[in-house]
Amino acid sequence: MLAEADALKIAAERLGSAFDLAIAGLLRCRGRVVVIGVGKSADVGQKIVGTLNSTGTRSFMLDATRAVHGDLGAVSPDDIALLLSHSGESDELLRLLPSLKSLTASLIAITGNGASSVGKAADISIVYGPITEACPLSLAPSASTTIMLALGDAIAFSLSEERRFGPEDFARFHPAGSLGRKLAAVETVMRRGEDLRLASAHDTVRNVFASVQNSGRRTGAVMLLDDQKRLAGLFTDSDLARLFAARQDAFFDKPISEVMIRSPLTVTPTVRLVEAVELMRSKKISELPVVDAEGCPIGMLDITDLIGLVPPANDGAPRPALKLFPQTGA
Repeated sequence: MLAEADALKIAAERLGSAFDLAIAGLLRCRGRVVVIGVGKSADVGQKIVGTLNSTGTRSFMLDATRAVHGDLGAVSPDDIALLLSHSGESDELLRLLPSLKSLTASLIAITGNGASSVGKAADISIVYGPITEACPLSLAPSASTTIMLALGDAIAFSLSEERRFGPEDFARFHPAGSLGRKLAAVETVMRRGEDLRLASAHDTVRNVFASVQNSGRRTGAVMLLDDQKRLAGLFTDSDLARLFAARQDAFFDKPISEVMIRSPLTVTPTVRLVEAVELMRSKKISELPVVDAEGCPIGMLDITDLIGLVPPANDGAPRPALKLFPQTGA
């Protein structure tokens, strides 16, 4: 590990203006970045492609061995080829160079040998220079592939920064799993329509619970509306339980506005889900209404849908799983 770390440091110190020229050229690319390698370089290239695509740069992997047997048909004149070769003399890549020159907009190489055939043929060569492989025999690709991988990350992240690629953009490309849901907007996961429990704030507690029904997933809170259909308050199952526990039966036939939570916490639909989850965690609430610009309820975040989406603590230590908290009283 230390040998590869040392190689990375050496390579970073050798980078010159070619890296900046490569970024400028890739920003002007009207097509896709075609990452091309063979053997271990192709394996590294596949990861670089994944990073490029997930950070806003369209890319695809082209194995040099397959490319010489027809896969060059995937390349278009607007594409830029990113060639990966430590020696710069891989036979498969050398056979591709004439075709790539005519089929793509330009060639960019990442290589350890700027004087190699690949290094000389490329329009821009990012040369990290000679390094010692971590392999005891100094033969198996190790430090060289680590450097290529790091340079691929550096290229992807530099491009995303120049394009002002933000968390919302990242979320659009990662819709699955907890990562995508954390970065997504509230509107992508909130309950809506028939899953919401809505009632008039003027109605009695008894009538609210007798009449409010929803055919979808049940949430533990009723959103109460004023005459303009704006959110006036919230009344939860926990609030109802407290009335029973305190034997305050008289309130069952009084307007629910007398016991509801007035001016409850709310979020708008475009707020990032991770921020909404943190608000629920810090305030120890189980339901969070989602309102539009006029203050009318259009959705609800329910804690039972969000288990496992707690953001990490600032110190990096994991937080315990969210628990079900009763909504704070009126």
